[in-house]
Parts: sequence; C-alpha cells; structure tokens
Amino acid sequence: MSRVFLNMRSRTYFLIIVAFLLFAASAFADTERGIMVREANLFVSPDPSTQKLGVVGRGREVAVIEKSHEWIKVFANVDKELNITGWILDKGVIRANTPNGDSVLFGEAVDSEAQASQRHGRRGAAQDAMRLYYHAAEYFPTSPIAGEAMWRSADIRWQLDKDDVKTRPSSRERDPMLHGQIDDEHMKEVQKKFPNTKWADMAAFSRLDNKLCGEWEGLPKCPENESDMYEKYVREHPQSPKAGEALYEAAWRQGALVDIYKERHEDPKAAGAKTRATALCKSIIGQYAQLPGDWAARAQRLNYLLEQNIPIYGTRID
Repeated sequence: MSRVFLNMRSRTYFLIIVAFLLFAASAFADTERGIMVREANLFVSPDPSTQKLGVVGRGREVAVIEKSHEWIKVFANVDKELNITGWILDKGVIRANTPNGDSVLFGEAVDSEAQASQRHGRRGAAQDAMRLYYHAAEYFPTSPIAGEAMWRSADIRWQLDKDDVKTRPSSRERDPMLHGQIDDEHMKEVQKKFPNTKWADMAAFSRLDNKLCGEWEGLPKCPENESDMYEKYVREHPQSPKAGEALYEAAWRQGALVDIYKERHEDPKAAGAKTRATALCKSIIGQYAQLPGDWAARAQRLNYLLEQNIPIYGTRID
C-alpha cells in the first residue's frame, strides 16, 4: 500500500514539474527578444555603479524580462554555454519590430567580417559576424537579404570548421570516410529554407568538401570520383554561381589523371583523360569568358598545359 502511495506521489511531483517547465518555456517564448549590435556591460542593478556581471557581445541574443527607464533586465547569452540575468542599457538591441532591423544586423555583420579579415582586427569578429548574419535571417525571414545572410553565416562557420579539420592528421587520409567531416547542419538549413536559390546551390557546393579525398597517393580512384562528382554538381545546379568553379575542378582532375595514368603506363586511359579535360576546358571558356570570375582564364592555362604535354600533377619535370 505504501509503495503504491509513493508511486502516486512521485507521479504527481513529476506532472507538477513538467507543467512548470512547459509554462516556463511558454512564458519565455513570449518574452521580447533582441540581438546585440554592440558590446554591453551587464550589471546587477540598473545602475552602472553596481557590480558588473559580464559583457554581452555582438550577435548575442537577450530576452527582456523587465524595463526601468533607459535600462532593461535581460536573460543574456554571454558565451556558448553561459546565460546570465542582469541589467543593460537599452540601446543597440535589435528586435523583430526594429525599423530596418534586418539591414542593421546585416551591416553590423559585414563590419565584423571586415574586422576578422584585418591583420589586427577585433578578436572573435568572425564568430560575431557568423551570429549576426544568422540572426538577421532568423529575425527577419521575409527580408530580401535573409537568404544571403543565412548563407554567409553558414559559410563563415564552414570555413572555420574546415580549417580545424585540416589541422588533424586524419585529413591526409585518402578515403573521405576516414578523415574528419565538416558539420554541414547549417548548410543543409540554407538549402531547406531557401530552396531553388543561388544560396542553396552554393551550400550544396560547399558540402562537396566532405567527399574529397585527402592525399591521392598517386592513385587514380580519387580524381576519377571527384571529377565525376563535380560534373554531376553542374548538371544538377546549372545556374549556380559555383558552376564554373565546379567545371574547372573537374577539368583539373582529368588533367591530373593524364599524368597519373602515364606513370602507370595506361596510355589509352591517359589519352581519354586528356580528351575529356580538353572538352571541359573549352566548355568553361565558351560559357564563362564574358562572366565575372577567373575560371575562363584558368581553363585557358590548363588547356595550354595539356596541348604542350606539360605535367599537371606530381613532381616530374621535363
């Protein structure tokens, strides 16, 4: 009897806790939120002479709990896994109803990205830009710049993760399945939220990085597969801003295969690779000579190397 009573009481406590959590989540969801476009000191009270709890950085999200004159009490994300409640001055907080808020967030992200590219730029500026771009798309999903904002955020994250993956010894593994994979969650999000756009096309191109081999080790399998992969991409995304680059990547790999096959004394395959590489180069020159980018010029160079039988891959010198 006592065991039954304890089970019933435990269940009641559990239901109360669940109800409280659901209520809290609902209340928090209805709370006014904003994104910081400046660094803000977080204080215990709405008074700058009180204890400072931390700093809320650019691109960080805050939930407004209370207001007092020019101050707001916020539940603030100050680090990846750290949230603090405190008071900040109510300025530099972009809400969903802020006039031109999408442009302000995007502009702050552009400025942060520029800072990241400078030799002595602001520390953490790339991560600031990544968050600001993302929130510009999240808070203003119908904005004409939402797609580009989400793409830029995903691309910054991708480049940072890509650099990290390249530092690992496993990055040299020939089999793509044996080296570290770049997290493609945010690239997939771009494709899902902005389908049939150039941003989705560019996200799909970036995701090909995870299918590339490390070191080829002088074997033909990797360049064969990668060349096919890039040509398939162009067939599936013919209007992509990355189509010219993809065609060049395919052509270069066919050019490299010429040298690899020759080293293996597979002359018929070398001749076939040369024909295919030449055809790809001519296609690039024909399609992209009048368009922005350097792919037509690079294709001209590659075609010249092929015509002159100048080695493209390896260390052999005639």
